Amino acid sequence: MNPQILFLLILLLNLISLSISLQNPNPKPPNPTPSLAHVELTNYGFPVGLLPATTVLSHAVNQTSGEFTVNLGGACKITLPPDNYVATYSNTIRGKIVKGRIAELDGIRVRAMFRWWSITGIRSSGDDIVFEVGMVTAKYPSKNFDVSPPCEGKRSSS
Repeated sequence: MNPQILFLLILLLNLISLSISLQNPNPKPPNPTPSLAHVELTNYGFPVGLLPATTVLSHAVNQTSGEFTVNLGGACKITLPPDNYVATYSNTIRGKIVKGRIAELDGIRVRAMFRWWSITGIRSSGDDIVFEVGMVTAKYPSKNFDVSPPCEGKRSSS
């Protein structure tokens, strides 16, 4: 084989392999423009990914008591990272929020150990998010919640 053609062929193969190695093997889907409720979460020290990437019809926070409501316009099922737990969000989510803590949470359930559990509170603790299910807690890196997960399947209005 002609040495010049061999050189060009090797150069072309190297460029192709370099191009492939520079591509991100796990690209994240683009995060849609966050709603005001998503932005409000960040004001209290939480990542936007605690709420699904769905249309928030309305939200309200009482600045004195911290009581809040979020109306998603329909129930939503998502998969929570990193352990792929299935979670459901009710049409309306309620609770009390202060900097770094959500308490008296109602409207988010997670399936674990063959059973559905209500998430009753969430804390932001440094680089971690701590989920409370009654007296039991589970801690995950908050970076796992930097992107709002999409609702899966058909949404209902329940």
